Amino acid sequence: MSQETFKIEASVRDDLGKGASRRLRREGNIPAIVYGGKKPPVSLTINHNELLKHLDHEAFFSHILELNVDGETDEVVLRDLHRHPYKTTVVLHADFQRITRGQKMRMHVPLHFDNREESKGAKAGGVISVIHNEIEIECLPRQLPEYLTIDLADLDVNESIHLSEIKLPEGIAIPELALGEEHDVAVVAIHPPKVEKEPEEEEQQAETGGEEEKGDEEA
Repeated sequence: MSQETFKIEASVRDDLGKGASRRLRREGNIPAIVYGGKKPPVSLTINHNELLKHLDHEAFFSHILELNVDGETDEVVLRDLHRHPYKTTVVLHADFQRITRGQKMRMHVPLHFDNREESKGAKAGGVISVIHNEIEIECLPRQLPEYLTIDLADLDVNESIHLSEIKLPEGIAIPELALGEEHDVAVVAIHPPKVEKEPEEEEQQAETGGEEEKGDEEA
């Protein structure tokens, strides 16, 4: 687990509804909610630009966060983030979930692929295809990793790496694997390079096609 700390300042929001949310955004804030644990859900107000600074860090999306609501701090994770349809730097709403120490949780964490260019397949001219950029894991909050690393050094052309082949830190599991072999999907593969036709070969094919058409017309 990364030692980086993310702190979010928030206030309880009493003025609810679409009109209130629009007013919040005009003031430079966004509506949010925190739920889970043994406490009831609470509607919040968070400064938009302060949250945006955190979003520049990949770790923010798979990390235990400190949410300070009017002086009371909860440990939470970011569960959902609603962005503007085409203004991706504009956040419309955020969902946070409280965590319980000692209780396992599920989170999506990013995958990092090491030795792409140095892999056997890449050196042979193969094309690396990343199928999944993140996967869901299950672990205790204190074991939550910032990301998982997959080493591609030994991956050759026509080979792939599946969920079951990912090296996991102690205490971390992939829930999808408990559903059966058909759920052991590939996360990355190396495909053969595309073979471009030589100009002479293309001309020969064109000539052959023309002769066939001429023969059909004569027939």
